[in-house]
Amino acid sequence: MEEFLTDVETLRRRARENIDKGPVTDAYGADLERVIFVLNQALATELVCVLRYKRHHFTAQGLNAQAAAAEFLEHAGEEADHADRIATRISQLGGEPDFNPDTLTQRSHAEYDSSLELKAMIREDLVAERVAIASYAEIITWLGDGDPTTRRMLEEILAVEEEHAEDMLDLLAKEK
Repeated sequence: MEEFLTDVETLRRRARENIDKGPVTDAYGADLERVIFVLNQALATELVCVLRYKRHHFTAQGLNAQAAAAEFLEHAGEEADHADRIATRISQLGGEPDFNPDTLTQRSHAEYDSSLELKAMIREDLVAERVAIASYAEIITWLGDGDPTTRRMLEEILAVEEEHAEDMLDLLAKEK
């Protein structure tokens, strides 16, 4: 079996070098600048989703509106948590989380929606969840083993996005 651990003295020396990089060491295997760029797109996506779900929560009307509105509000909170986790990771990597409202929709993978009809709201939320699922799956594959911490975080977020899509599909079935 091959040796896998660098000798302790070398590890200690390397840890003292570039100390201002925090958790980003020589072992970091991804394109750091590109990862931060992609994470800022994911951050914008989550923030747009928060806004879309909040709007749908406050404007939902109709027979199933109360249940749908409650689901929209729950999802808005979970999307806000995703945004916080992504912003934290960007900071950990030495980047700056981009919360600029002037460019949010341009950087977001998902679209904002201002539908007033409940079924249209649910459909647009389902589309946005499917976009998030596809983009996170692609990012996770792209990261591979280059940044396992970011990959693991995105895998956890992806699982919640899949639950959101299932919730929207269930709501859509009730609207038929």
